Amino acid sequence: MTSRISAALAVLACMACQGGPGDWPVAGGDTNNTHYSTLGQITPANVAHLQVAWTYETKDEFPGSEMQSNPIVIDGVLYATSPKMRAFALDAATGRELWSFDPAQGSPLPGRFRHRGVVVTGDRVLFNYRHRLWALDRKTGKPIPSFGVDGMVDLREGLDRPVETVSVNASSPGVVFGDLLIIGSTVPEALPSTPGHIRAYDIRTGNLRWVFHTIPHPGEFGYDTWSPDAYKVSGGANAWSGVTVDVRRGIVFAATGSASFDFYGANRIGDNLFANTLLALDARTGKRLWHFQAVRHDLWDWDFPASPTLVTVTRNGQRVEAVAQITKTGYVYLFDRVTGESLFPIAYRKVPPSDLEGEQAADSQPFPTLPPPFTRQHLTEDMLTRRTPEAHAAALADFRRYRSGMYDPPVLEGNIIFPGVDGGGEWGGPAFDPETGLLYVNSNEMPWLQRLVPRSDRSLYGSQCASCHGDDQRGSRDAPSLVGVASRRTREQLLQVIGQGTGRMPGFAASLDNNAVNALADFLISGRDIADTASNNPNFLKYRSTGLKIWLDPDGYPPITPPWGTLNAIDLNQGEIRWSIPFGEYPKLAAQGITNTGTDSYGGPVVTANGLLFIAATTYDNKFRAFDKKTGALLWEASLPAAGNATPSLYLANGKQYVVIACGGGKNDAPSGGTYVAFALP
Repeated sequence: MTSRISAALAVLACMACQGGPGDWPVAGGDTNNTHYSTLGQITPANVAHLQVAWTYETKDEFPGSEMQSNPIVIDGVLYATSPKMRAFALDAATGRELWSFDPAQGSPLPGRFRHRGVVVTGDRVLFNYRHRLWALDRKTGKPIPSFGVDGMVDLREGLDRPVETVSVNASSPGVVFGDLLIIGSTVPEALPSTPGHIRAYDIRTGNLRWVFHTIPHPGEFGYDTWSPDAYKVSGGANAWSGVTVDVRRGIVFAATGSASFDFYGANRIGDNLFANTLLALDARTGKRLWHFQAVRHDLWDWDFPASPTLVTVTRNGQRVEAVAQITKTGYVYLFDRVTGESLFPIAYRKVPPSDLEGEQAADSQPFPTLPPPFTRQHLTEDMLTRRTPEAHAAALADFRRYRSGMYDPPVLEGNIIFPGVDGGGEWGGPAFDPETGLLYVNSNEMPWLQRLVPRSDRSLYGSQCASCHGDDQRGSRDAPSLVGVASRRTREQLLQVIGQGTGRMPGFAASLDNNAVNALADFLISGRDIADTASNNPNFLKYRSTGLKIWLDPDGYPPITPPWGTLNAIDLNQGEIRWSIPFGEYPKLAAQGITNTGTDSYGGPVVTANGLLFIAATTYDNKFRAFDKKTGALLWEASLPAAGNATPSLYLANGKQYVVIACGGGKNDAPSGGTYVAFALP
């Protein structure tokens, strides 16, 4: 009887899961987020014969735009999004458009979006546009009126903050458990920010069903790891990369980001649970089951970069159902799904204290002993580039000017963050092969430069904008250039973005008065900044960032010795790296005979049961590749119209196997694109 009840509960929990054996029904391929396919028409023996089967031009790309969607394919229909956040459905065999929905209704966009796909469940398609969660009819693409208000739920509601003060969206699709959609969020990394609470919504009505406070409220577990009033004003601790659900057990796993502001935490004294934390929650209620915090009081933007992966491994002769979590620092954590017990030892070691006034860095941090890190972690002089004498001299001068220890707290002289804030591991996440226990991870080795300065200039732009857009307004990793923005935006559009925010940018309407908001707009138009910082900024901190940037040599290449990016196979049974290869090239260097350097990469791999590993992801060479999963040998590659900064999907349509990739480009000044390309055998 008990087994029959358990089986019935599992069926109910997964009633929204759908799709046949040839489909790609959820982001990551299955509810375990393993990026694994059993389809076998394309094999190591014939993969070299793959050719373009169809293309779909969104025609939505614009300078700086990106497109990171992992397409969903069910019953011969492909669902995805465009650079301008149009949701659409295509015939998966031909690429013919079936319907399209524009949530902006033709209005100008406030900036680029980073969005990784949709959720398809029952009769509807669920996806996010800025702070709006839409439910569309799966057959027509029209909003479903019974969901929320006219098909839309406002994600700014339900966060215990006035709606007009909240900047929030969801760049990664949620997961379905029973009649719930469970989602994380993307919030500003500067102040003012928004709490990254994890929430569950009713799939049919859009009603909010439960909330887990990632910044705990009084009386909740973890409240004492923050300043007393942090829950009222602090932000971040958000599961921006998505969540993963164990549908049989009813456990949702979430990996959270850093607390805001990233690099100076005098306003958030303590370890800051549940920032930088792997969380296991009851999927029905949101109740915490267990947690593990990987970075205490983060000062380096070392948030978890990808959603958890549910794996089954062999430890001490026993099969263990576990959860694997990659990190920006190159570690892989592995825990028992139910108990939270680590399957490999974790050591806690002392780390340096902070010298900055008001800052209290954590006195120790966790260090997994196995598997070994899949990226270099400790930057030394002998790792500096020798590509040319001039490049080496410039790198050496920078290296000696900055602090570079892995857990060295930020200082006024500046820090080299390595591995960088874009990994190690990145948001594409790993692929897991259940037959071999191998976890496949693409990794970045790209140091970043970070410097804090006192906020003594009384400049409103300096206090509110320079941390992201830079003192020179030229932009940074997550913020576009503001040089000449007045020629691209009207004053009214500037006021709207400054006041309401967009993407990771916070809205300032609640924290700045109207005079200050207008003064910022005037500064962007005229270059004159007349506002007084302290009197207009309740989030004033003693230090601000001058802007975060990738550290490059004078020719624009990484200032360290290659590899600058790798592809790795990690044995989770034994806790060892099986193989590691350079991943990606710079075309200009390759033309000079400098090959196999590796590059930064964004997007993840897919592994197949019959021996293949598919991945695009590399930023500059615009290649889509297939490797032998056992050895890492290259078996096939094809050129794409723009970098495939996304995870591919494998599926059957009319009995034929396809592999499709979104070619959005746009990362780190690479050209943008807006094409989906599907490959198949002749």
